[in-house]
Amino acid sequence: MKGFYALAGAIVAEILGTSMLKMSEGFSLMYPSVGVILGFGISFYCLSVSLRTIPLSLAYAIWSGVGTALTALIGILIWGDSLTAMAVVGIAIIIGGVVLLNTSSHPEKVMKSE
Repeated sequence: MKGFYALAGAIVAEILGTSMLKMSEGFSLMYPSVGVILGFGISFYCLSVSLRTIPLSLAYAIWSGVGTALTALIGILIWGDSLTAMAVVGIAIIIGGVVLLNTSSHPEKVMKSE
């Protein structure tokens, strides 16, 4: 369970780092630029901690997939990015892929539930 807490921390830090990347205006503003470095540094550290107990393929799929989906939603809600049908489908596919990877990494759980 500790691995999933570290993975959640990695996702939150990655989202914060990405938001700071937008705010840094091409690394021309100091404080948001420092936020990018801290956000991604913390994210990679937490991701590495999560890999002690979570398989790499699953951890990376969750980290990148959830991070991408949440970052897209933040872009829409905060930065005014357009919400199109294709964006909704893309986010749904990302989430579906993460679910499929999670399910396929624990086949014994799937078989028991049938």
